[in-house]
Amino acid sequence: MGKLSKEYKQVFTNPLSTDHPVLMQVLGICSALAVTSQLRPAIVMGLAVTIITAFANVIISCLRNTIPTRIRIVVQLVVVAALVTVVSQVLKAFAYDVSVELSVYVGLIITNCILMGRLEAFAMQNKPLASLIDGIGNGLGYAMILVIVGGVRELLGRGSLMGFQVIPSCAYDAGYLNNGMMTMPAMALILVGCVIWVHRSRMKE
Repeated sequence: MGKLSKEYKQVFTNPLSTDHPVLMQVLGICSALAVTSQLRPAIVMGLAVTIITAFANVIISCLRNTIPTRIRIVVQLVVVAALVTVVSQVLKAFAYDVSVELSVYVGLIITNCILMGRLEAFAMQNKPLASLIDGIGNGLGYAMILVIVGGVRELLGRGSLMGFQVIPSCAYDAGYLNNGMMTMPAMALILVGCVIWVHRSRMKE
């Protein structure tokens, strides 16, 4: 039982450090650049990917022994598309403003490299519980990058976090100016590159 728990712990922690989907495998970069101009949509996108990855992993793991090899990718896409549709409708019902901000990027979760990679590389070879843990770990690893980049961009580019003003008015009165470049997609790429550099430098140590 202790060995099993250790294996599950490793499955969960690897995507957060040594096998991080964005920092080590450089997957999911497109959406990381597209939805991180503010913190709120970044958090929602991260949670959406985590939920979809976790449930898709479990479903595919349960079906893995009954899916014909030649159509496995089609089955995976159908499962993911169904989950994405559910998440999209929930967002429209309960968080419409965020849904509008995320625009088409929720639908594009279907083609997220991280999600499809975990289904093919892990869920098709492992049991449901391990697949669930793997999905949560990879989703949270991806969400972590979105939160870091989204938080830095909103703070420095708008002076706020989650829409609430953080930098006081007296700072602006004293001459402080928001960095307009932080709201541009190019800065998201630069910030992700910086985070990758810092992470890999620490991993070498």
